[in-house]
Amino acid sequence: MPDPLVEAAPAKINLSLRVFGRRGDGYHELESLVVFGRCADRLSFTPGGELSLTVSGPSAALAGDNADNLVLKAARALAERSPGITLGAFALDKRLPVAAGLGGGSADAAAALRLIARANNLASDAPRFYEAARATGADVPVCLNPRARVMRGIGELLSEPLNLPPLPAVLVNPGAALATKAVFAGWTPGTPPAPLNQEALVKLSDRKALLQFLASQENDLERPAIAVAPVVAEVLAAMRGLPGCVVARMSGSGSTCFALFNSAAEATVGAEILHAKYPQWWVRPTALQ
Repeated sequence: MPDPLVEAAPAKINLSLRVFGRRGDGYHELESLVVFGRCADRLSFTPGGELSLTVSGPSAALAGDNADNLVLKAARALAERSPGITLGAFALDKRLPVAAGLGGGSADAAAALRLIARANNLASDAPRFYEAARATGADVPVCLNPRARVMRGIGELLSEPLNLPPLPAVLVNPGAALATKAVFAGWTPGTPPAPLNQEALVKLSDRKALLQFLASQENDLERPAIAVAPVVAEVLAAMRGLPGCVVARMSGSGSTCFALFNSAAEATVGAEILHAKYPQWWVRPTALQ
């Protein structure tokens, strides 16, 4: 048997998330500044044979039925668009929390597409890979090439990559799974937010300037998420009380929150404080970029 190919599936973090309105099809128009962390699931792929998936790791028990896993959905979506493509056996080491606002399932699906591309000597930036990603889920396209971007629409409209400085951070998940549908159901329209100015973002190569900019941003789903899971407010309060914390916010529509710091040392100390006080929480120091 050939050695398996391996890809990391890094956590997706929404540094900002603005909701512009509900569309006629029930989805919401969004705009989000997305970055990726160094915390990741790990997906391996052995080409050849029947398409299959095994799941292990700390979060495997919460990952749901394999038949519904986005890894297999992405592989099938690509196979429909690429007759004769070689598939095979996937093995997922599930390390990220589930239903947590980190895009873990989407990141896994995107990693699957990259692995199939490698196994078949194809370019993963070809249109059929984007089409398969979009058919798999709204967050999969931005995870296909995991770099900082502005994501718009329902996730299908992506800016060019942004060269942002690494942001020392702590990620915290309290173990409360949040259903995206329930969180969006609690969102109420307000004054439409001003769109992100990509030209201004391109100029934010200085970490201090970027942190100041992010302090002015919001996640419009934070309030409805707290209504569903009040522990999110507890997490945010704990993070905002950490020494050196510049910004603390919820990511996406899930219960994971992030705190940003000026230095990796401050982030490490913050993670140690939170882990000691809340040992039941998933706490990880990382860098976002």
